[in-house]
Amino acid sequence: MNLDYNHHLYRKYRLKALSDFDKIKVTYKSVMRRNTMNKFDEQIIVVDRETIFSHEKNHFNGFISMEDQRALEIYETLTKYEVKRRGDMEEDERYKQLISYCILENESDEILVYERLAGGGEGRLHGLSSIGIGGHMNRIDNAQIEDVLLENAGRELEEEVGVRDVSANALQLIGFINDDDTEVGRVHIGLVFKLKVASSDVFVNETDTLKIDWKKEHTLMQNAEYESWSRLIIESIYNVGH
Repeated sequence: MNLDYNHHLYRKYRLKALSDFDKIKVTYKSVMRRNTMNKFDEQIIVVDRETIFSHEKNHFNGFISMEDQRALEIYETLTKYEVKRRGDMEEDERYKQLISYCILENESDEILVYERLAGGGEGRLHGLSSIGIGGHMNRIDNAQIEDVLLENAGRELEEEVGVRDVSANALQLIGFINDDDTEVGRVHIGLVFKLKVASSDVFVNETDTLKIDWKKEHTLMQNAEYESWSRLIIESIYNVGH
C-alpha cells in the first residue's frame, strides 16, 4: 500500500553493486560504529507504550499490515518519539523501542534468510534464523520522521549485508510486528519493510557472525528454526508454518 510515508521519502539514489573497496569501507564503518560505545549507552528512539497503542485501543500481537487502521494510527504516533539510553530501556515496559526490520527479496522472488552465529553478539539469537535485517534506531537531527526511518533502515542494511543507497520508493513499509508474549518482545516493536534487491548486491561483511541463504516461500520453514518475529511474519505474510 502506498502511503504518504513513501511519497515523502523519494530520493535520487539507486541500488548498485559494491566494488571491493566499497566493501572494505562498509566493514570498517560497521566495526567502528559498534566499537565506539557500549551498546547499552547507545541513545535510541522509543515511544511511550500508552502513546503508540493509544491506551491499548490499537494494541495487537503478531503482524499487522499497513492496510489495517491500527497500523496507520500507530504510524502517526511515531512523531512523538523520545530518545533514551538503551540500557535503561531493556526492561522498561513503559516504552517500545523502535526496530527496523527489512525483508529482502531477490530477482528470483527468493527471500533472504540469515542465521546469527556464535561469533556475533545477541547471544539469545545464536542458532536462530531470521528474515528481517535491522536494528535499533537513532535520532537524526533536523529530520522528519520519514527520513529518520529511511536513514536508520538503510544504515542497518549497509552494515549487515552491504546493501546501500536504498531509494525511498523501493523501500516499502508493509506493517508492524509486535510480540508481547516474550520478555524481549514486550519492550520492542518492529517496523517491517520490504525491499527488492539483486542477489549480487548482497554480501556478508563478517562471515564468522552471519550466514545467509536465499529461499523460496514454500521452503522457508524447512531446516530452520526462527526467532519469534520472523516466525509470526512468515505465518502471516507467506502463509507458511500454520
